[in-house]
Amino acid sequence: MANDATQLVDIDIQTIYKLLPHRYPFLMVDRIVDIDGDNSAIGIKNVTVNEPYFAGHFPGQPIMPGVLLIEGMAQTAGAICILARGQDSPKVVYFMTIDQAKFRRPVMPGDRVEYHVKKIRNRSNIWKFNAEAIVDGNKVAQATISALIADE
Repeated sequence: MANDATQLVDIDIQTIYKLLPHRYPFLMVDRIVDIDGDNSAIGIKNVTVNEPYFAGHFPGQPIMPGVLLIEGMAQTAGAICILARGQDSPKVVYFMTIDQAKFRRPVMPGDRVEYHVKKIRNRSNIWKFNAEAIVDGNKVAQATISALIADE
């Protein structure tokens, strides 16, 4: 846990397992750092050549599918919302909208993706976030996402 005025929190994969129902091969975030309540956070995904989607996307030139970058952004946002609500049991996060999605450059094995999520607003159990995927300081994807968090 970071030690500053806002008390930013970091969580590891074991805590992510407690917060999200996603499991391999569909868990797209390995760690979440710099968590500021449900306001913002940075999710980390270490992309390896062993990811199952690389077998078909694309053989000989593996590229992480853009839809999985969006999923990683959403999982990061969903985890911090559940954490901020103080609930330990897994919840289901349903996409409601994905707006203004843009993909700027490919993500390949060996890349470390950072999912930067920042809350726009929330009402009841619905959240809306601006999200960016960044590799080596370069934006590779972005979107505005909203989701509903419900009990399993």
